[in-house]
Amino acid sequence: MSEWRLWYREPASLWMQAVPIGNGRLGAMVFGGVDSERIQLNESSLWSGGPQATDNPDALSHLAEVRNAYFAGQYRRAHQLADSRLMSVGGGFEAAYGASYQVLADLWIDTLNPTGSVHEYRRDLDIGTGVASTEIAAGRTRLIRECFASMADDVIVVRLEPDNPGSISVRLRLTRPADATVRAAAPNCLHLSGQCDGGTGMRFAAQVVAICSGGRHWADGDSICIEAADGVTILIAGTTDYREPIPDGRCRRTIEACRTQPYESLRSRSAEAHQKLFDRVDIDLGRSAASDLPTPDRLKHVRAGGDDPHLLALYFQYGRYLLMASSMPGAMPANLQGLWCEELKPAWHSDYHLNINVQMNYWHAEVANLAECHLPLFDLIESLVEPGSKTARVHYDCPGWVAHTITNVWGFTSPGWSAGWGMWPTGGAWLCQHLWEHFAFGRDLDFLRRAYPTMRSCAEFFLHFLVEDPRTGGLVCGPSVSPENAYRSADGQTANVCMGPSMDQQLIWDLFTNCIEAADALGEDGEFRNRLIDARARLAGPRIGKHGQLQEWLEDFDEPEPGHRHISHAFALHPGRQITLRDTPELALAVRRTLERRLEHGGGHTGWSRAWFISFWARLEEPELAHENAVALLQD
Repeated sequence: MSEWRLWYREPASLWMQAVPIGNGRLGAMVFGGVDSERIQLNESSLWSGGPQATDNPDALSHLAEVRNAYFAGQYRRAHQLADSRLMSVGGGFEAAYGASYQVLADLWIDTLNPTGSVHEYRRDLDIGTGVASTEIAAGRTRLIRECFASMADDVIVVRLEPDNPGSISVRLRLTRPADATVRAAAPNCLHLSGQCDGGTGMRFAAQVVAICSGGRHWADGDSICIEAADGVTILIAGTTDYREPIPDGRCRRTIEACRTQPYESLRSRSAEAHQKLFDRVDIDLGRSAASDLPTPDRLKHVRAGGDDPHLLALYFQYGRYLLMASSMPGAMPANLQGLWCEELKPAWHSDYHLNINVQMNYWHAEVANLAECHLPLFDLIESLVEPGSKTARVHYDCPGWVAHTITNVWGFTSPGWSAGWGMWPTGGAWLCQHLWEHFAFGRDLDFLRRAYPTMRSCAEFFLHFLVEDPRTGGLVCGPSVSPENAYRSADGQTANVCMGPSMDQQLIWDLFTNCIEAADALGEDGEFRNRLIDARARLAGPRIGKHGQLQEWLEDFDEPEPGHRHISHAFALHPGRQITLRDTPELALAVRRTLERRLEHGGGHTGWSRAWFISFWARLEEPELAHENAVALLQD
């Protein structure tokens, strides 16, 4: 039995308790029900909405006014002006943005003959093979149900295997909350087709085919009935018209390519493709008596102060598993929920947040030897260049391209509808760091030739967008924000919008540095390289504040929320490289003080924020603190 396994003694009653499987494009949440199994399905490109004209043609005429107000110390006025004059048009999220990642469907496997008293139950997820399984013993029958998303064959496969021949009698159903119809296309085939937004948006389709050994099967309305079968293999395909015009055809072709394969062949092909990636990395932190407990009991043990080093190793491998499952070449990149979503309008639209979330999804792509999983993110970045170039011209009269806090599959690059979170023009700069990191690890010059124009164009934007701080002469970015955080000035003004927030300055330093090194590696673009060197030297750099902390803003402002979940101004330590223990020890010490102050005031209370702390402590070579924060993730 694999050591890389999550397991449970009861079915999932909530979506968050189900286990995820995925092949990068198709995903599912497997519940492990007894008399009714739910397998919730996703396809990575299924989105409502469409391209929207949200750039604000009046923003440019107010840009200088906002900057001047800030430099005059009118911080609240600068914020209010930005909020009313610089933001996107069109009516806000529902009217203008209106795009959400969506559920594809739910497959239900309902037992026709109630199982009766269950005397043994186990469900698990073997992340080493990508197989989710449920084992149920009731009466004289033991049923094993396996489910996996095959990277090799691009299908989700479910297998029902009893130890008692002729004991499988089930009904198969497909459902969706809205915008879809289901029909039985054959005695063993269900077909779902739909179109988002009430029939005006993206088209999608799913197909389910049941291959039975023994027994009999028939269509019953919009479901399939199977009676007295010895075993059943269920093939599930799904797609949208995001990249090809007729999704139904792709589903049929995918199913036809798989239906003649024996189940053992489908399973072994899937496991082999999965293990080619998963087995590249091993980690051994030791084991304890708790290592053999069910996963919920292991978590309880750690919450009670117990030691379980293997659980940390499992957590690390689970992070690799989730990236593999939600981001493979040819699919969409991992979104706010990776690949998995049970709703039509999930939290925050399950879109791409560029002020840390999508980047954090990919922090381990290179260091955990999953470089291929990075590729869908690069496709998304390149898709933003054209719309981002329009936003750069309309909002800022700048060449190059820009992206702000949020985006989606439709190329949204505008600032959004609230300055407090949306007035942040450095999303593209942070995305470009991932292009450079992929090259830095792989040293593939052909890839750098592909990536460099995107990086260069983003840098070109900032060369024109930066302005001189009239008080110091340094180049600063803005108007902008330090992501989602507010400041309080000495005279009591509270605002978010500012000039030259530390994170922006660090991101631009990082972008310019990476472009300089890319030009060197390619042996070209010397004149542009020299412009970047000159501008980088003039950037307003990191500063140490009155508490010994790294300042989050140009001024040493106080914070209304000193335990804020974002630690944006420490970007230069991780994932950036502007601050290091050896080259900038004073600044590294200031970052350490920043982290201490955040934690002292309740910071790190969200999972992703705590994860960032782990990386900070690792860069500061504080293994005990990195470990302490990793354990805190498991405890809370």
